[in-house]
Amino acid sequence: MKHDRQTRRRAIAVLGSAGVAMTLGGCGTIIGPNEPPRRYRLTSKSTYPANLPNVNWQLMVEPASAAASINTDRIGLMQTPFRFNYYANANWIDRAPLMVQNLIIESFDNSGAIVGVGPEAIGLRPDFVLKPELREFQAHLEDGAHRVVVAINARLVEMPERQIIAVNSFEHAEKVPAGALDPVIEAFDVALGKVMKRLVLWTIEEGEKAWREREARSRAASSQRHPIRRLIRPDPSG
Repeated sequence: MKHDRQTRRRAIAVLGSAGVAMTLGGCGTIIGPNEPPRRYRLTSKSTYPANLPNVNWQLMVEPASAAASINTDRIGLMQTPFRFNYYANANWIDRAPLMVQNLIIESFDNSGAIVGVGPEAIGLRPDFVLKPELREFQAHLEDGAHRVVVAINARLVEMPERQIIAVNSFEHAEKVPAGALDPVIEAFDVALGKVMKRLVLWTIEEGEKAWREREARSRAASSQRHPIRRLIRPDPSG
């Protein structure tokens, strides 16, 4: 766990010079007006139970859908329950839904439980499709502190019937004192990591359950098409 924390701190470091003021978009900044924004990335989840099963099916992960306020590369901050703003001179490395999609795929890869996982672009023939919805991905200003909230709704769809077989929601919040931006980014990383771990475990559990049920139905259908016939020997006394 110590190694994971060190890796996380390195990975969420600013892609540029460190240390940006905790100022809001449109509210002024100590950085010059022509200074490019600092760009931040988050990390995938890499620690899983040792008894996590290996599965034989393939999974496609769609880009996360999201409201317009978080479907951006800007880092959101709710100043009041009704006012949404953004941190100044600080962006994610990509639009939040695409960044989260890539991190979810990396987290599945890191689990070692499933080899066939990826986005639609790589040409998978998936047995299941994971449809994430990024419901919360912002900090909240509360009593002089910042509370980072990450929430993902997920639907698991069985292919080729495109039938939704499982639905669940995952949410985690991390509170950090007001001040520098780096602790807020680390809180995003911790919250997203906990959400993604639960999402990966849930997907593998529900997918494997559906996969076994599908195999059982296939065996039952095959036995009905090709019933076992008993060989009846003639009675020599007859």
